[in-house]
Amino acid sequence: MSKKSLTTLPSSASIDDILECFERDGGCIVQNMLKKPTIDGLWVDLRREFDMTPNGEGFFVGNQTRRLSGLFNRSLHMQELITQPQFYGAAEKWLCKPFKYWLNEEQYEATPVLQMSLTQAIMIMPGQGLQPLHRDDIAHHRRHPGPDSQVQILYALSEYTEANGATRVIPGSHKWDDDRAPRYEESVPAEMNPGDGLIYLGSTYHGGGQNVTQNSPRTAIATTLVLGYLRQEENQYIAVPRERVRQFPERVQRLLGWGTNPPFCGWIEMRDPNYLVSSDMLNTKAEDIL
Repeated sequence: MSKKSLTTLPSSASIDDILECFERDGGCIVQNMLKKPTIDGLWVDLRREFDMTPNGEGFFVGNQTRRLSGLFNRSLHMQELITQPQFYGAAEKWLCKPFKYWLNEEQYEATPVLQMSLTQAIMIMPGQGLQPLHRDDIAHHRRHPGPDSQVQILYALSEYTEANGATRVIPGSHKWDDDRAPRYEESVPAEMNPGDGLIYLGSTYHGGGQNVTQNSPRTAIATTLVLGYLRQEENQYIAVPRERVRQFPERVQRLLGWGTNPPFCGWIEMRDPNYLVSSDMLNTKAEDIL
């Protein structure tokens, strides 16, 4: 049985190039999405914590896999990963579709915003077996085929080979219905170099690969952008203390959830909640940004 291949795009790829891959395959690899100083900085922030983190328990998280969550509280470099222009731009263009609604006889239009849903650094150790193939959007009980709710990325922080557990993807599976089960034989490894990124839809089947090496861990950072009116998979309000949120620029604060989703989702006391982490206490009311 022939398999669909996973497209690898150069670092110069446009948003439309990525969207073309979304439409056809449900994802793609983009080269050199992260610069070396960012990768080095992430390792400085995370290496010691990886060394202290025990392996997981259970067949899904992996009993030879180490996972770190709450990454915005662990590294300020995370802002570069979530605002990376190709990742953010592709997610925004794919997901943020305007909708119309009526208030009496006047019609309005609102466009949803994006927010952070998940952050996790994942180190697959030698001896780890295959992770079950799955869709990430099961967190929001999505039905397939149907409109997407989230876009994910896995940034490679190490060599990312089939032998050391590169993520396996089934290209085209985002078009399947919910009665079709994924099979390992249909998947292909997303082999990457450090700094490359695997961008894929929440509806695309994938799973961590098997690490058959003797001493080559496979490390990646996973992060997700989801529509702003859905619940975050990882509760960023608890994972990232308010004092830490204040250290990020306003754009990142809002992506962490400290903002509203039009027309009026997420307000507090009828105000945009960004005032709670912003130095500017004269913030707008929610009704002012409709």
